[in-house]
Amino acid sequence: MGSATRLAFSVLLITCSSGAILGHTQTQTCVLYSYSSSSSSVEGRGNISGVEICSGQKDKRQHCFATWRNTSGQVTVVKQGCWLDDPSCYDRWECVERKESPDVFFCCCEGSLCNQKFFYLPNSNHTPPLPPTNIPLTLRPPVVTALMYSLLPIMAVAIIVLLSFWMYRHHKLAYPPVLVPTQHAFHIMVEETGPLPPSPVLGQKPLQLLELKARGRFGCVWKAQLLSEHVAVKIFPAQERQSWQNEFEIFSLSGMRHENLLQFLGAEKRGSELETELWLVTAYHHKGSLTDHLKANVLSWSELCRIAQSMSRGLAYLHEDIPAYKPAIAHRDFKSKNVLLKSDLTACIADFGLALRFEAGKSPGDAHGQVGTRRYMAPEVLEGAINFQRDSFLRIDMYAVGLVLWELASRCKAADGPVDEYLLPFEEEAGQHPSLEDMQEVVVYKKLRPTIRECWQKHAGLALLCETMEECWDHEAEARLSAGCVEERVVQMQQSSVTAHEEIVTVVTMVTNVDYPPKESSL
Repeated sequence: MGSATRLAFSVLLITCSSGAILGHTQTQTCVLYSYSSSSSSVEGRGNISGVEICSGQKDKRQHCFATWRNTSGQVTVVKQGCWLDDPSCYDRWECVERKESPDVFFCCCEGSLCNQKFFYLPNSNHTPPLPPTNIPLTLRPPVVTALMYSLLPIMAVAIIVLLSFWMYRHHKLAYPPVLVPTQHAFHIMVEETGPLPPSPVLGQKPLQLLELKARGRFGCVWKAQLLSEHVAVKIFPAQERQSWQNEFEIFSLSGMRHENLLQFLGAEKRGSELETELWLVTAYHHKGSLTDHLKANVLSWSELCRIAQSMSRGLAYLHEDIPAYKPAIAHRDFKSKNVLLKSDLTACIADFGLALRFEAGKSPGDAHGQVGTRRYMAPEVLEGAINFQRDSFLRIDMYAVGLVLWELASRCKAADGPVDEYLLPFEEEAGQHPSLEDMQEVVVYKKLRPTIRECWQKHAGLALLCETMEECWDHEAEARLSAGCVEERVVQMQQSSVTAHEEIVTVVTMVTNVDYPPKESSL
């Protein structure tokens, strides 16, 4: 089918479907049900919570859904209610699950209370008869309706022409594959290079994107819902397919389960043929990254220590080589943006798209030198003078650790002095968007480092932290501390701060308890 034919077909399809789109804006109701341990079978329908009135944007459809399990013929309803606008639910008047033997059955449909009954019909070509509907339609004034039907095809043609031109120009300059918009409005280009590994969990459960949280060179990060649990979904564009594959392989290594490493849930290729998305699904942490937290908050001394200790513990575990269990792994893009905070302010390390693993007798793989974020690059990376050995890559991570420790100190209120507004490392010296040449000038030739405030040196714990960060960002890579040593230093910092506080209290007590001789009377 030629390009012109496909374009004409798309215009016809949009024009014909416009009436259907306009006619699905009315409010509908759905059966609302949540699992109750006291009654879990279908016969126990008396436990239905009630009827839910679906609401949403006027230009979006509302659907009903149901999820259930079938254990040895015993059907257990998990949840029923309203479902957000989803093209896979369009024009389904009965709630029917058609997947082969899922662990959790899921179906969605249109029409009031259509999820009151649900069916399982795997691989069936039989289409259930459409039941009559008694949903009242909201009539529009004739003039408005005529305008809508007249202008919609014209607008659709204009949008398709502009989009086609943009796609042609974009792909001609950058990529040979075809650019296809997906149902989640995220554009992705994929060249098929073989089957992708199936997700261990996600194919069996409904996963719905809720809110776009971040956008970067890799693509997007969404907050999503997996049944009743919030998760994070990282969606990669095709030019970052290698990052997706590498991060999936790193997460899949044995021994990658650790409280200070981001928890991995699954990886998937969503869609088929040209309509493909590459997903990584992980645990969701609502506090976000360390960068975001420092922008909006100052830290107490105990909070700083908790973050620094858990962060260095996670990196020490990542760097550690545990024979027959876990290889040593270099992160290669360590920065505060890739350190996430849990609800208790302990840290977990994320984003392993550039990570390298070092296994005995095996090549570390793609080991290009100048990768990562410019402002966090070590001097040897900026110079392009890396020794491609395991310890060299681990020391590059430790340089970045020194900069992140500086970020923590800059937002700590423990010192006797003002707390500055949050700044990225070298933002004062090289600006917000430094080039590679800017960073080479500042770090390599001038050998500058972020400014250490004088008031930090007057606090016992912060003084030791300053010494630690200076040893981490040392110009000579061999002189840098290891992640395990940084963790030990943080413990010493906490103890020295407590000791200093106790000494101050002791001195004040001694001065207060001094018995002065009585004054002589002048009489």
